[in-house]
Amino acid sequence: MNESTAATVDAIALRELIDSGKNVRIVDVRTPGEFESVHVPGAYNVPLDLLREHRDEFLAHFDENIVLVCRSGQRAAQAEETLRAAGLFNVRILDGGMLDWEAAGLPVTRGIRRWDLERQVRLVAGSVVLGSVLASVAVPRLKWLAAGIGGGLAFAAVSNTCAMGAALSKLPYNRGASCDAGTIVARLTESTNVADGHRP
Repeated sequence: MNESTAATVDAIALRELIDSGKNVRIVDVRTPGEFESVHVPGAYNVPLDLLREHRDEFLAHFDENIVLVCRSGQRAAQAEETLRAAGLFNVRILDGGMLDWEAAGLPVTRGIRRWDLERQVRLVAGSVVLGSVLASVAVPRLKWLAAGIGGGLAFAAVSNTCAMGAALSKLPYNRGASCDAGTIVARLTESTNVADGHRP
């Protein structure tokens, strides 16, 4: 893999890779709420913020070929950068993310339907801008709140990061009951032991 360019795999190719029985680990970096709504069967949920905070703990369990998944590919690209910076290069990104996987009609595991993080960001940002513009009729300085949100969204696009999304991802709505590094490592360890023919 080229160290400067992230490798990608499209949905059909990933499905063929899974069906071939090759050793591949699918790591979904969306929030637990998004993952619970819909995910690729057999995927492991390692939210992007936890991956960044506990990178070294997870690295020991990422010895197979890794395919990173998110909604559209943006968060997976950030996760790939994090892992590449730690020296892990057996990583690919699902091109187009879950959007392309579902569009291709491939199998998914569904749970409770929840809004994805990008949709939540649009709702909150739009509501704050609309509310501050309307309220600025009575309190003119509130127009600067709308300007601040607009500037933040522009910065998010340029930097490919989103502070609002990161904040929203920590809300209980987006977190699962067992969304902590220890639980995730235990699941990864269990799957590795089973694949090696050993019971945890």
